[in-house]
Amino acid sequence: MTDIQNKSIQTFLDELASKSATPGGGSASALMGAQGAALISMACHLTIGKPQYTEVEAQMQRLLEKAEALRAELTLLIKADIDVFNRLMAAYRLPKDTEAEKSARSEAIQAILKDATEVPLACAQACREVMALSQIAVEKGSVGVVSDAGAAAMSAYSGLKTAALNVYINTGGLKDRDFSTAKLAELAAILNGADESVEAIFQQVKAKL
Repeated sequence: MTDIQNKSIQTFLDELASKSATPGGGSASALMGAQGAALISMACHLTIGKPQYTEVEAQMQRLLEKAEALRAELTLLIKADIDVFNRLMAAYRLPKDTEAEKSARSEAIQAILKDATEVPLACAQACREVMALSQIAVEKGSVGVVSDAGAAAMSAYSGLKTAALNVYINTGGLKDRDFSTAKLAELAAILNGADESVEAIFQQVKAKL
C-alpha cells in the first residue's frame, strides 16, 4: 500500500470499503482528526490579513502553525495504524505447531498489541488537541468561517471517540494488565470533558450563525 499522501480520496474510500482489513477504523479516526486540523487551518487562512481581525492576527498565525503540525502528525498516524495492524495480522499467522512456536507467536502478538494500543492513543491525544484549537478558531476567527471551525471540532471529536474504541479493543487482548491499566488511564484523561466540550462548541457556533 502506497503512502496515504499519494492516494486520492476515492482510492482511500474504495480501500476502506473493500474486503481488506486495512485501512480500517483506526486509519479513519486519524483521517477525521487530520480533516479537523485542516479545517482549522482554513479558518486561520481566511482570518489572517483581514483588517477587522488585526488584533488577533498573531494569535491566528500561531493557531495555524499548531493546526498544521497536528495535521501532519495525524496524516502519519493514518499509515501508522495500517502498518501496525498488518504486523499484528502477520504475527497471528505465525506457526503454532510446537510449544516453542506457540510461545514465540504469543510473545510477538503481545508485543505488537502494545504498539497497536499506542497508535490510536496518540491519535486520540492529537484529536483532542485539534478540538482545543477549534475552540480558539470559533472564538477568534472570522465569523464567515465559524461553521467550518465548528466542523473541525465535530470531525476531531469523531476521530477521538473512534480512536478510543481502538484502544479499548487492543488493550482487551493484552496479558500485561499493568500496561493495559496505564494506557486506559491515559485514555480516560484524554476523554475527560470531551463530550461536554464538543457540545459547548456546537452551541457556540450555532449561536453565531
